[in-house]
Amino acid sequence: MNPTRKPMRMASRRLIHHMLGGEGHNDVWVKVIDGALIALIVLNILAVILESVPTLSISHGPVFHSFDLISVGVFTVEYVLRVWTAVELSDHRFKHPLWGRLRYMATPLAIVDLLAVLPFFLGYFVELDLRTLRVLRLLRIFKLTRYSSAMHMLVAVLRQESRAVGAILFIMIVAMVFMGSLMYLIEHPAQPHVFPDIPTSLWWAVVTLTTLGYGDVTPITPLGRMLGGVVAVAGVAMVALPSGILASGFSEQLRIRREEYSEKAAKALTDGHLSKAEKHALEEMRLQLGMSEEEAASILQHLASQPKETNCPHCGGVLKGFIAHTRRREDIKTAAHRDDELEPRIEG
Repeated sequence: MNPTRKPMRMASRRLIHHMLGGEGHNDVWVKVIDGALIALIVLNILAVILESVPTLSISHGPVFHSFDLISVGVFTVEYVLRVWTAVELSDHRFKHPLWGRLRYMATPLAIVDLLAVLPFFLGYFVELDLRTLRVLRLLRIFKLTRYSSAMHMLVAVLRQESRAVGAILFIMIVAMVFMGSLMYLIEHPAQPHVFPDIPTSLWWAVVTLTTLGYGDVTPITPLGRMLGGVVAVAGVAMVALPSGILASGFSEQLRIRREEYSEKAAKALTDGHLSKAEKHALEEMRLQLGMSEEEAASILQHLASQPKETNCPHCGGVLKGFIAHTRRREDIKTAAHRDDELEPRIEG
């Protein structure tokens, strides 16, 4: 084997990893590729929606089919290249040539990329209805999560608040089972055809606790209506609790991301200026955290206006607020000098 082929292969793999957005989102070509893939995903979703219209499907069927073939080809090449370049990721879990790639294939984003092309290939091996195949093609919309910082933040919030959300879901399930069973006991004698069993009563509990209230299953007895009112009022609180938890989780994630950016920016500004590499790293972090340019500029301006820390010439320790302390000392000396000048005048 030619010894020069391996470094060339590694260089090309790293270049492809870079162009697929693995690093360097400020690169013009990376933005062009990201924009082209996003546009292709959106066009695929529109094509699936329009193809469901019978007249358009009959008159433009070959066009839709050709566009689907091109899209599947592009998405398949993208998936293969992402798996091949997975060893270039900074995470040490993906460094092994075989197991690293297999671990990457099990990540959520890689599974989404696979689902985007899997329905097309399944059609050749499994007998699928055309409508089922069309709906499965809509899974390509989840590929947009790769380019959305909001979705990344939502996943982080759900991971952070998983215990609280899980506790609320558990309480809701217990409440639905209890209320549905109780409503069955109350309403079944009066409406055996409306509340014939507990599963049907559970449907009533679900639509009432979630404040949907379709009205297809309603109590008629006084005790049943009273219970229905209690469940409806409790449903408002049950829906409001997850909303409050998720809202506080989003606020906490925003605070954490600002602090991460501030810490990295403060380290970069220790020498008083930002190098080209430091600016590039900060811009990368800003894009990963989903921060706006105005917010990042405000943090940098605030850090630049802060007094610099000074090391003690004797012990080498950091003297925080050294400049402010020096200024206060100079102000005291100036005030004392003025008092000395005024003192002879007062004596005179």
